[in-house]
Amino acid sequence: MEGQLLLWSSRKPEAQQLPYLARATGPVRYVPYLPLAYPAYPAGSSRKTWGLAQRYPVLCVRSSLIGTGPTWLRTPGASDLRARHCLTTLPAKFGMAEVDVAPTLGAELKDGFKPANAWVANGVAWLDDIQNFYRERSVLEKEHSARLNALAKKYFEKKTKKSTGLSVGDTPTMTPGSLESASLTIWNTHLTTLEARADEHERYGNELIHKVADPLKHYAAKFEELRKRHADYAAKLEGERDASYADLRKVKTKYDTVCQEVESKRKKSESSFDKAKAQSNYQQQLHEMNNMKNTYLIAINVTNKQKEKYYHEFVPEVMDSLQDLSEFRTLKLNSIWTMAASLESTMLTQSNTLLEHLTQEISRNQPHLDSMMYIRHNMGGFQEPPDKVFEPSPVWHDDDTMVTDEPAKVFLRNVLNKSKGQLGDLRREVDKKRREVESVKRLKQRVREGTEKKDEVLVVTHLFALQEDLHQVDRKRLTAEVETSTIMSAVGDVTLGAKNHNFKSQTFKIPTNCDLCGERIWGLSAKGFDCRDCGYTCHSKCEMKVPPECPGELSKEERKKSKADRQVAAGALVQPATASPDHVTELPDLTRSNTMNSLSSGYAASAHRSISGQMTANPRPSEEATPELPGSRPAARKPRLMAPPPTSYISELPGSSVNGSSAVKSSEQKGKMIYGFDAGGEGEVSVGEGQEVTILEPDDGSGWVKVRAGYNEGVVPGTYLEIFAAPIVPQDTGSSLNRPGSTYSNSGSSIGTAAPAVKKKGPAVAPRRGAKKLRYVVALYDYTAQSETEHTMAEGERFVLIKEDPGDGWVEVEKGGSTRSVPASYVQVA
Repeated sequence: MEGQLLLWSSRKPEAQQLPYLARATGPVRYVPYLPLAYPAYPAGSSRKTWGLAQRYPVLCVRSSLIGTGPTWLRTPGASDLRARHCLTTLPAKFGMAEVDVAPTLGAELKDGFKPANAWVANGVAWLDDIQNFYRERSVLEKEHSARLNALAKKYFEKKTKKSTGLSVGDTPTMTPGSLESASLTIWNTHLTTLEARADEHERYGNELIHKVADPLKHYAAKFEELRKRHADYAAKLEGERDASYADLRKVKTKYDTVCQEVESKRKKSESSFDKAKAQSNYQQQLHEMNNMKNTYLIAINVTNKQKEKYYHEFVPEVMDSLQDLSEFRTLKLNSIWTMAASLESTMLTQSNTLLEHLTQEISRNQPHLDSMMYIRHNMGGFQEPPDKVFEPSPVWHDDDTMVTDEPAKVFLRNVLNKSKGQLGDLRREVDKKRREVESVKRLKQRVREGTEKKDEVLVVTHLFALQEDLHQVDRKRLTAEVETSTIMSAVGDVTLGAKNHNFKSQTFKIPTNCDLCGERIWGLSAKGFDCRDCGYTCHSKCEMKVPPECPGELSKEERKKSKADRQVAAGALVQPATASPDHVTELPDLTRSNTMNSLSSGYAASAHRSISGQMTANPRPSEEATPELPGSRPAARKPRLMAPPPTSYISELPGSSVNGSSAVKSSEQKGKMIYGFDAGGEGEVSVGEGQEVTILEPDDGSGWVKVRAGYNEGVVPGTYLEIFAAPIVPQDTGSSLNRPGSTYSNSGSSIGTAAPAVKKKGPAVAPRRGAKKLRYVVALYDYTAQSETEHTMAEGERFVLIKEDPGDGWVEVEKGGSTRSVPASYVQVA
């Protein structure tokens, strides 16, 4: 019997009791209980224990608790709550295993019903909090369901509106009908899944009410009712105990009273004359006292038995029943919690199933499916735009044959030389950019396949930037290739044997004459080129017209001589005045008739120079206007002759010594308004276009010049004014016709035409600074502007500082009324 629990009973335990006892204590063996077979009580037990063992159906015995009293344990599942297991001890010789039994309230706490009742009441009241929790959880689930449905509905409507545009574009050649792109189909599945999940949350919210919250409310009410019955029963037991104590006190009072009467009868018997009667009364009273004493003793035993029953059976039974109620509450709460967890698990499982289905559908959305649908619904008859063809000007009829005369060849040679020089670098740059693009494409593919961990968005952004750079360079390469092939197909490789100038772009601070056209490079036309080898200077617009005849590096004297020769050649474009007193010349005959009625002054002037190859001198503005010749058009007014700066040719003028001059040199510098200016502030003066003015104060860097126009004095924008060089008056030789011809200025005066000249609009005017002290910067190095927002600088050039470096490495400066940016490291404060 080692390791087994013996169940002694006068009848065999019920079948449902054995598995419970086996789970709680281990193997169980049933032994029929025969009271007469064991007349001796086991050591440590008592007659009372055995009597209880005979009273209750099952007796459980532990061998290790020798000498201890009985322990009470209710049998779970028994129909009668009074049925219990009586645990006692047997001698160690029986070899019975120790059985661990859970403690009970009745056995451990005895008269602790009121605190236990309050504890159970708290547990029952807690059920209300739990059911309220599930009710609020149900509300949240339903609200979540409603919001999910509203969200799905909102985006269903948006999808419907955008379906056609997303599937086949805004202007398909074939309507898609009810068809949708693959991505939209997946999006529809996504929204449908969201609605299904919303339904799951709605169902879960309803089940929380019906299967969790409502049962909790029902059990809470039942448990509270049962707890109150226990409290009432405990109060009844306590009342019975108190009544028993009261009855005992009454019996004791009667006993005391009878004793007093016996004592009184005894005293009377001693003093009574009728001794026999008094003695008889005394004896009767004595018998009454003995009977009352017996009654009192019986009442004591009854009260003690009732007390024992109360503290060892009645109250423990109630407390055990209260414990059973609490444990039953826990059991039901566990089952309800299990139900709630099962409901939520079911909801999550169903939602997970929906999401797994959505995931499977997403995997079917191949990226090319949307493109295929768009292509299928937008296929049409594509017609490539026709090639552009030569369109003759409406005022100058011509064909599409390239001009190949000598001036044109010079221009084509320069264009070809520049294109050929750039072509090799551009091709290498294109190859380099293309390799970079292919490398990033391979990287993008590896990232998409998951073999390399990078941000694909950043990779695609970098790829697109490289493709943009490749496009720009390839566009330049294509332009250079087409220019090269077009020119070579027309005139051949005319760059062979050419001696190209080593031009350097710069801005001329000192007025300099262009060696090609003879016009001055300064002011609005200050940008030009300077050959590093021979010193050839030209406008930016004249660069492509310069013949590639660079003599190579020259000394300073050779440069001066070459410069003088080029100026003479450029001056040959301007014919000196003839003996005619009117200084009038007609335009040369052209092989084509000019159909233009009105030309701007600059265009007409350039047309004369390029077509006729010569220009006549204009009289000074102070001279009278040339009268019209009969039978001819009014002659065009030529630019006024001006002398270059004295440093350019003073040594070349014969008899130019100041001491030998008979003329008086004017001390006032003159100028002419290139554009008309209307005064708009204090100190300004209004001057019309072409009006000559006297320079009173030169530009101090603010962009404004003080002039005198007639009797009015004021300031005008420096960019609106053309300042004449101070004239050098030669010696009087008696003939003004022997004076050498001067180069003309780019005055902007118009050639006479039938239509009146339109007033030109001047450039933007720099704001006047008044008395504010200006700060200047000086260029430390040469710098070529990279955009229209930058200034080109020459070393030593002076600018007005407008805004210091804010931290981006650039400063804003002003020159000639134009405010632009230059690198901060290229300038220093003067």
